[in-house]
Amino acid sequence: MADLERIERSLRALLPADLYAAVWVDPSPKTLMQVFDHLRTLQHILTDYMPRDLGQQISPSGGCPNVSHRWHQGSLMFTDLAGFTPLFAASAAAGKAGAETLLALINDYFAQMVDLVSKAGGNLLEFTGDALLVQFHHEAYQSEGGNGEIMQAIYAGLRMQRAMANFANIDTDQGPLSLKMRLGIHPGAFVAADIGTPSRRAYVLLGQTVLAAKQTEGAGTVGQVCLSQAGLTSLGSAPPLHVEAHGDHWLITDDLSDQALGEYDLTLSRRRGRNAMLFDRSVPGLLREIETSLRSLEPLASYLPPAILQLLINTADTRRIPPAFPTAAVAFVNLIGLPEAVDIDYPDDTTAIVTCFSNAFAQINGLVERQGGILQKVTYHSIGSELLIHFGVLQPDAEAPARAAAALLAIRDLVEHLPTPVRQGQPLPLTCRMGLTYGPVFAAEIGEPRGRREFNVLGDTVNTASRLMGYATSSQIVVDAATVQALANEYRCQPLGPVALKGKGKPQPLYSLEEKHS
Repeated sequence: MADLERIERSLRALLPADLYAAVWVDPSPKTLMQVFDHLRTLQHILTDYMPRDLGQQISPSGGCPNVSHRWHQGSLMFTDLAGFTPLFAASAAAGKAGAETLLALINDYFAQMVDLVSKAGGNLLEFTGDALLVQFHHEAYQSEGGNGEIMQAIYAGLRMQRAMANFANIDTDQGPLSLKMRLGIHPGAFVAADIGTPSRRAYVLLGQTVLAAKQTEGAGTVGQVCLSQAGLTSLGSAPPLHVEAHGDHWLITDDLSDQALGEYDLTLSRRRGRNAMLFDRSVPGLLREIETSLRSLEPLASYLPPAILQLLINTADTRRIPPAFPTAAVAFVNLIGLPEAVDIDYPDDTTAIVTCFSNAFAQINGLVERQGGILQKVTYHSIGSELLIHFGVLQPDAEAPARAAAALLAIRDLVEHLPTPVRQGQPLPLTCRMGLTYGPVFAAEIGEPRGRREFNVLGDTVNTASRLMGYATSSQIVVDAATVQALANEYRCQPLGPVALKGKGKPQPLYSLEEKHS
């Protein structure tokens, strides 16, 4: 059948193996209807995995955007969860039952936070481990006056902190535990960019505003909303809030009534499109509808790592990924000098910087996939943007540490030879620093079970990898003792001595990964 042959490659990529075989053997209306239903369900799933802005910019008629960027003005909110590590440990001891309990709890937390963000008109860009990044568009709040979007962000943040009372006393086998949250807000101009290749893309924010927003969250205290100096300035000379100095930042005291907070509700949350009605259920009619669905799905699918996309395809019928506690190698890669170099004062340099970052992302993704790993996403750290990479999360892999080490060494070599972009007429210095560790993680689909969500990895192992990266110097790959032991002397590692890492009770012996033994 010519029509089926024309879309065969697309079906191969987006159908579970058994359904692909069934439609190829028997392209009857019944089987084609199963294909159509699967693709429609998968489109709902992938749409829920996307930020609202990204989902809206992808044309329903298909087509994937080229590498591109757009300047935005608005306020960014970062959150970070405190108390997850002991909760992880208490749940991991209970195995599969503990994973289900932890998933229910963490998704209850995310569902409440996402609901409050959506009511305030915020655009949830991503889940970063147990953290959130939310964007409040300046353009969406013009009717509120000059400071409309930051006021909306602040009021949303206050309500989110109030909701944390629901997680202050969690019963576990290890005794009562609690979750608390840091939350920071900073306004400014930033770039939203689509980067990568047609087969693997990413939607990222770039610029000093992003870095300052993350630093504002880190400078805050649990239970309060932290505001940058730029945020306070944007409120005007007489801010309608109780603020107190906190170093170079400001803490907002919640002395508002429920009614005052309620005045700032909006209804800007994403609405799904209605399902198309199928009137022609003949073979030609169904094939036309399937082809239309494929044109919409393919650009959405390109924003997910292939292995995670395949997981979503295979679980689309149940719309649920079982949570697990796999042992994995987790790495963070910080590309120093690129994302934070984007500057609104030098807009002519932006294209070259975004293009270089896109090329680096594409080639790093290729190196990671060649070693059997997953480049999960571009995420954000107080020292700049970073890439989260893991090996062994979806399938047990005793070679995960060695594969990760090989990938990181290749990434270091790649970055050293990347063509350097120009800023203000001068070559932009470019280097990287990396952290790698090996241990248990919590792997699950987090967020709203039938709304905005992502497959992600969380836990102390992920946090440790990030802190190892933060300790690394230029072109250095820092690993811990667990990783050195897992590499089984296959790689040469230089001792760096004991180092005090955040969240660890005593100094940890660290090492610099140098090269593979010949």
